[in-house]
Amino acid sequence: MITCFDIGGTTIKGATATAPDNLTALGRVPTPRDDFLAFVAAISGLIDQGAAPAGAPIAISVTGVVDPASGHVTCANIPCIDGRHLAQELEGLLGRKVFVANDADCFVLAEATAGAGREHRVVFGAIMGTGVGGGIVVDKRLHPGAAGLGGEWGHGTIVATKVSVPPYDLPHFPCGCGLSGCLDTVGGARGIERLHRHLHGTDLASTAIVSEWLAGNAKAAGTVELFIELVAQPLALVVNIVGPDIIAVGGGLGNSHELIARLDAAVRPRILRKLDRPLVVPAQLTADAGLIGAAALGLAGGAA
Repeated sequence: MITCFDIGGTTIKGATATAPDNLTALGRVPTPRDDFLAFVAAISGLIDQGAAPAGAPIAISVTGVVDPASGHVTCANIPCIDGRHLAQELEGLLGRKVFVANDADCFVLAEATAGAGREHRVVFGAIMGTGVGGGIVVDKRLHPGAAGLGGEWGHGTIVATKVSVPPYDLPHFPCGCGLSGCLDTVGGARGIERLHRHLHGTDLASTAIVSEWLAGNAKAAGTVELFIELVAQPLALVVNIVGPDIIAVGGGLGNSHELIARLDAAVRPRILRKLDRPLVVPAQLTADAGLIGAAALGLAGGAA
């Protein structure tokens, strides 16, 4: 048995687990963002509520980037852990083995062990939420990549500027990573909103754009078709390089099964491998993906 945590900028959720899909909830507490000792105390308090044996390992899904070699965490949302070697410091304070991975990696690990990818060997998790992220799991083991950046398909100057369907010339929008033309600028919820504003000069929430597309609105349809064209090309490249058996899509846009089916239909003709089944599918796990992924990480003894 282990204790697992899903830690975001607002809330810490805890559970004990004997298997990734066998969780006993410990409840949730607010995340202490600016006081590291209070952060540790919040985790310790949830551990004390569980039935895990003394000294049982801890596994954590956390927002931010985790370097698997050094344990160094980069996390703007929780300043008190930013720049720390989090696993090492928690081990010293809590007296337990600690495994830490970022939330995107834990999402795909959850999908690979208990979700859409549970019957597949190579699983790519594509997150299309506020922005674009991802992760890779092979044989139920996380592949975090160098510096913990494996699967980050949302960055790099890869967005097409000339798109034939519909026929548009697009600028390379600046990205928060410091580059311009990243998929992250057009591929998530804020991205599809940016495209709609660029094409039509009006602001509309991503959920409304998708709803109006489904209702047959011509402007929304133009935005969605452009969005699909821009996202399908780099996702097809991911397929050819990584070779996933399945791509599980999470995040807010992943909630639209019609949108993901349209993306799947655009990706499959662009890849070398020919499939007569869906490749790009909605994720099956939602609220507990972080806990399930953390449990899988800890029970497997860490990443690759």
